[in-house]
Amino acid sequence: MTSATAGLEIALEVAGIGEGDEVIVPAMSFAASANVVARVRAKPVFVDVELASRNIDAALIEAAISARTRAIMPVHFSGLAVDMDAVLSIAAKHGLRVIEDAAHAIGTRYRGRLIGSFGDLTVFSFHPNKNMTSIEGGAIATADEAAARLIEQYRFHGIQRNASGELDVMFPGAKSNLTDVAAQIGIDQLRRLEGFNQRRLALAQRYFEELEGFTGAVLPARGDSGHAWHMFQLLIDFDARGMTRPAFQKRMAEKGIGIGVHYPCIPGLSYYRGVGYRPEDTPIAARVGRETVTLPLFPAMQDEDVTRVCVALREVLGR
Repeated sequence: MTSATAGLEIALEVAGIGEGDEVIVPAMSFAASANVVARVRAKPVFVDVELASRNIDAALIEAAISARTRAIMPVHFSGLAVDMDAVLSIAAKHGLRVIEDAAHAIGTRYRGRLIGSFGDLTVFSFHPNKNMTSIEGGAIATADEAAARLIEQYRFHGIQRNASGELDVMFPGAKSNLTDVAAQIGIDQLRRLEGFNQRRLALAQRYFEELEGFTGAVLPARGDSGHAWHMFQLLIDFDARGMTRPAFQKRMAEKGIGIGVHYPCIPGLSYYRGVGYRPEDTPIAARVGRETVTLPLFPAMQDEDVTRVCVALREVLGR
């Protein structure tokens, strides 16, 4: 796919989801997780997340299911696998499709199994900021052969060729196929993915060591060795500190350290507020959206870089 966003939208179409349908989505993710549902004219139904993992709270999913619900779309946030046993069990009970947003989770393992090697439809991202890249791109994994054939048609104009190679168009598909050049870059990156992820894991462990006993922020869930560590994020109560997040970012930048924000709570974004969603309906996601900051984490970092980030963090926050 040209992107994970294109992959998610096509996965929804292949699953037969459209106008009037509902799809369960976590309230904390990049906006694309909900935008793709809106683009196929279905309704995103937001479910709150767990504070440490920032993954969808599986215990809240069933209460969000209605007669119009057609799918659950969990996000493996920051590369930490969602409780897929619970999600797949709920989906089977209610006859729902499961479309995994694994944009952060290439190489993530759940109970020893790679995300994408089981389940229904799983979508990955190869954007430049992901654990591996094809400069821009994505992919869909599925064990459903019929779905795979449909995906191939959806991604390239709905084209089907007969045994003689003659072209026909079965429906108006998209133009979402990855270029050969991007694919070759991705193949090379894929060979190196395990090493990239092992380094990310080691850096995350170093962060936990450096921040041992630190009371100035809520640390992310540690997960296990299957965590792909796409990002390392803290939650900081800026209101209690009399500090704004932009001011914090500015002070860290003055020390040569870039700080990201991933992400605002989706129901709090202008479009979603405008169509009736309220961030207060998903209070954990709203809190994460207010307090989250993303620390530097990439394979080329050195251990001493982590130390430098944590020293600066303590200096700025005074803890």
